[in-house]
Amino acid sequence: MIQNTLTPQARRQQRVRAKLLAGNTLPRLSVLRSSQHISAQIIDRNGQVLASATSQSLKNFKGTKIAQATEVGTLLGKKAAEAKIAAIVFDRGAYSFHGRVKALAEAVRQSGIKF
Repeated sequence: MIQNTLTPQARRQQRVRAKLLAGNTLPRLSVLRSSQHISAQIIDRNGQVLASATSQSLKNFKGTKIAQATEVGTLLGKKAAEAKIAAIVFDRGAYSFHGRVKALAEAVRQSGIKF
């Protein structure tokens, strides 16, 4: 019997990404969350990065990680608007949609990007 060599996190990420990319032509908003930082990229179907934002680019930011994620989402929303991106698909990867990931998504929605 052949065993699956992927980690549970990689399988979860693969499952989520397969569902959202099936038959979809919109660019995707991919999120990377670490213990200290959060970053997000808007990627088109060819794998080209259209806009990106990270918490490491925020200079002298004081606040909680949720506030940090909100600020990154707002910054990414502005960059997406400049790149004339109106609608995207949210790729949460293997992360649950709560906490910092949810705060980032809500901030991007507040900027006027639809998903």
